[in-house]
Amino acid sequence: MATKNRFSTQPRSNLMPWLGIAAIVILFDQLSKITITKLFHLGEEKVVTSFFNLVLAYNKGAAFSFLSNEGGWQRYFLSALAIGVALYIVLLLKKHGGQRMFCWALALILGGALGNVIDRMAYGHVVDFLDFHIKAFGHFPAFNIADSAICIGAGLFIIDELRRVNR
Repeated sequence: MATKNRFSTQPRSNLMPWLGIAAIVILFDQLSKITITKLFHLGEEKVVTSFFNLVLAYNKGAAFSFLSNEGGWQRYFLSALAIGVALYIVLLLKKHGGQRMFCWALALILGGALGNVIDRMAYGHVVDFLDFHIKAFGHFPAFNIADSAICIGAGLFIIDELRRVNR
């Protein structure tokens, strides 16, 4: 019978810390969206600073409301795509569990993607509420914590790749 070497120097690919990070992103994302939907009416806006508002907006499409005016098929397509990507990310996390920055990036992207899938499946749209604006340029499209996690994860992924290429 084969036994595991408890003193192996190879990094262990434990999924739990990375799935835990994704779960925390989902938790904060969903709690923030529930809070905003309880406190605001659709389109209602609260000025916080000269460049930031809270606003309740619904996005039936993808990033920057891409496909939002379609007949509803995008809800299922985008959800299926995100679930497929999430499964692939879990495989990558299992395979590369010892690569910290890479796995942080993937965990943030995973949590963000699943946070938005929950919205699409539960409500038929994604709840957005963070509204940044600059007077000279206008408003950036509203977004949420899940979107922020995806963007931060993508940034970490790029930094990780640039570090790897420069070695």
